Amino acid sequence: MGRRGPAPKPTALKLLHGVDRHNPGRVNRAEPQPAADAIEPPDWLSDQAAAVWDRYAPDLIDKGVLTAWDVEALGCWCDAVVRRRDAAGHVEREGAVVESDVFNKNGDVSGTRLGKNPWLLALDAADAQVARYGARFGLTPSDRSQLSIGADTGLGAERLLS
Repeated sequence: MGRRGPAPKPTALKLLHGVDRHNPGRVNRAEPQPAADAIEPPDWLSDQAAAVWDRYAPDLIDKGVLTAWDVEALGCWCDAVVRRRDAAGHVEREGAVVESDVFNKNGDVSGTRLGKNPWLLALDAADAQVARYGARFGLTPSDRSQLSIGADTGLGAERLLS
């Protein structure tokens, strides 16, 4: 059985908000930290997903939100953004409701019916992935409102945690 309740706040975020003086032992001061390695996009990204990476990653790195350990998660977000755009394009061109053939028991077309465009399923799945992965990086307004990086926007992770 998994843990109950909300996910614990990351240690870096606890420190940014100030250590709780009533429960000072609740901050994990021995939490492992990623090395300050160069952060490169995953090689499996498509050209379109790499363009999304190039748009967002530099700023996330500068803010100390993206580390070497987060590369795969941000890559998944970039991939989901591209899949969402593709599915949305199909729905825009084809419409939310599409006409499909109806077949009889012999496999012959016996008519047509209106139904939900299958691309809506892909759009919904990509939307959920974009929201889920984006929340990890503060890429939505509500998630971003929970983060604090200080007045200097060029702060690195080392300065935030010291």
